[in-house]
Amino acid sequence: MERERESTERAASLVVRAEEAERVPLPHGGAFVLLADGGDTGGALGANRLLLGPGADGARPHLHRRATELFHVLGGTMWFTLDGRTARVGAGGLVVVPPGVPHSFGAVRGSTADVLAVLTPGVDRFGYFRALGRIQSGQEPFSVLLPEQDRYDVHFVASPGEAAAD
Repeated sequence: MERERESTERAASLVVRAEEAERVPLPHGGAFVLLADGGDTGGALGANRLLLGPGADGARPHLHRRATELFHVLGGTMWFTLDGRTARVGAGGLVVVPPGVPHSFGAVRGSTADVLAVLTPGVDRFGYFRALGRIQSGQEPFSVLLPEQDRYDVHFVASPGEAAAD
């Protein structure tokens, strides 16, 4: 995967064409489309596109200690649980989650979802998304991510009836 970069005095520019982006398959026709990792942007941000099949979960409850996460729903309808409150957000909608706020999300039952996610500051998370692809396809257990929570700034929180993972 070759990416175009143009250096300036401030930072390097990044161009990622659709055909150059790595695609990590998920069950039910979904995928992560890996656009920019933290190292690609000098730590400024990370960006990926998430495609979810009908009613598919996108993420279990977690928080980011350092990063703010922005979601722009490009298509379909999603649910977001933010600090215990759930909202439905359709195409064109925006959700911003500050550091420390527990959140989870997915496609609304009967709907697919297409969402652009941007985290800032950026850390290298492509390995995390690849692991999630293997986990969701049954190739690895979820527990492989538990020791990596600090590395990826993704800290799993307990759902009702679960023990905290952190």
